[in-house]
Order: sequence, then C-alpha cells, then structure tokens
Amino acid sequence: MSEIITCPSGLTGRIRAMLVREERILADRKLAKAGGQVDELLGACWEETLEAGPYDFGDKVIDWGKVLQGDRFFALLKIRSLTYGAKYAFSVPCQNDACRARIEWELDLNELPCRPLSEESRAAFTAGNRFETVLPDSGKRVWFRLLTGADERKLPQLRRGAGDRLLSAMLAFRVSEIEGVEARERRKVIEELTMRDADFLVDEFDRVDCGVDTTVEIECPECFASQEIDLPFDRTFFMPAKERTARRRDRGSSFLG
Repeated sequence: MSEIITCPSGLTGRIRAMLVREERILADRKLAKAGGQVDELLGACWEETLEAGPYDFGDKVIDWGKVLQGDRFFALLKIRSLTYGAKYAFSVPCQNDACRARIEWELDLNELPCRPLSEESRAAFTAGNRFETVLPDSGKRVWFRLLTGADERKLPQLRRGAGDRLLSAMLAFRVSEIEGVEARERRKVIEELTMRDADFLVDEFDRVDCGVDTTVEIECPECFASQEIDLPFDRTFFMPAKERTARRRDRGSSFLG
C-alpha cells in the first residue's frame, strides 16, 4: 500500500506503509539512544521523490538529516496513518491537581492543522537557512535557523545537559548570531534577555517554520476541565489503535480456548 504525499515545504514523494521488518527499527534501543530511528523509518518507507521542494539532493537518495523537522514529522504521521489508519488513541493524566484522572482520547491524525512553508521562509532556507528578526526590548538584530533532522538528533542530549536552563539552551542552539555579540558571549547574552524578548524569539521560530500543529484540546471526563496538551509521541505511536489491539487479544484468547 502506497500513497503520494506533499510535505509542508513542498517536498513530494511516494510513501508506503510499514512492513513487519520495520519492527526491528522500533525495537533497536541503540538506534533510539542515538536518535536515528526516525531517519531509518523514513528512509525505509519513502519509496521515491517526485518533487524535491526546497532541497537539493541531486540524483542521490534523500538525506533526512537535511530535511526540515516539520517535513519529517508530517511524513511520519502519513506513514503511521497509512499503516494503521488515521485514528490515534492515547491516554494522559488530567492536568487538574484536584483530579488527576486518566483521560482516554482519540483523534484523527489527518485532521491536525498543517502550516506550509511560506515563500519568504523557503527563500531564506535555500539561501543558507538564515532568518533575521529584531528583539522588541533590546532592539538587537538576531539571526537563527530552522531545525533539520540533524538538529533533531542532538535535541535529547541537549535537553539532558541543560538542567534548569532549558530555555536558554534551546535558544542558544537555534540562534546563530546576535548583533554586536561575539560567538563566545552569545549564551551569556541570551541568558540576560528579558522574558518578553525570549517569548518573541520563540514566536518568531514558529512564525517562519512549517509543519503540523500538535497542540490538541481535550476534556477530562471526571472534572470536565478543558486542557491543551502536546500530542503524545512515543514508541506506542507506531502501534495499532487500541480497539484493534483488543480485537487481536480477544481472538488470541478464543484460539487458546
């Protein structure tokens, strides 16, 4: 089973559903620790490129390390939908401290909103992945980049090493230059930014980027509180929907007598 998809940047190609042999990718702990599972899965299920979008792969196969994070996640969603269907069920705890009930939720992955890469962003990306903005409080010009697959593989280690300075670590990771600031002083200057400047910068990252909006609103069945969460994305994402798993379990029980 295959399908032609167009990613947010315009990258277009034919994907196929996962095969049984792809189970080894999901089960490979060494690959998971190195952050290479996504690249392996995309490489296995991407059959051909029909339009390269903003990328220049030449006659070679796609280097997923050079592909924008938004494109990678979009392709993963489509591979998952093609393999198991678009319905995705998950369970999260209620954010209300007085409740903390377990919320069972299901959504259609194809209904998640997707933001395409703008022409302006495409031009900046192809010209070296260099984006410019001006911070409202400091008035300084700042240059930053969109995240690619190569960056994505570094994020787990970055988060582990950031400690209680995750925001400044993430900003420093994406900011390539600050007006009038030497490279060795950049992290220090970032830590001295006002929160307004930091929030503005994060908003700018999102404004020029592309991809699937994974913020979903759910409601607790116990306290009826509405809450926004990020779509849970872990190993279970590439497993069958809960009702299908239950049917298999029931059939197995019947078979065993």
